[in-house]
Amino acid sequence: MVDENIKLLNISEACALLGLIDKKNNKILTHTLRYWEKEFKQLKPKILNGRRYYTQENIKVAKKIVYLLKEQGLTIMGAKKLMNDNLKKLDDESLISVKADYYKKQIKNKSRNILNKLKKLNG
Repeated sequence: MVDENIKLLNISEACALLGLIDKKNNKILTHTLRYWEKEFKQLKPKILNGRRYYTQENIKVAKKIVYLLKEQGLTIMGAKKLMNDNLKKLDDESLISVKADYYKKQIKNKSRNILNKLKKLNG
């Protein structure tokens, strides 16, 4: 029996809320969320009458996955490792740290490319 106070979202509603929509044709990407369920043990929707329903806790987990994959550019393996290592501690502070590390790496790579181009010009 499902508690009446808990708002459950079907897979289409959850995908729309998470921004999992194909920008070309506005199609909801439900297959992405189903794939993530297989990859991330933390994402387990309720199955009622053969349909998936997502709790607010499921949505929080999915938002973290979206953040790590889409905004941070991590691979599935990298995101899984981070989610598994920090299952209880993965909060905004740790995500900010991940974001800072990601941008530091990007800046280092761009700086290295600029230095290499300068060396070739001065060469």
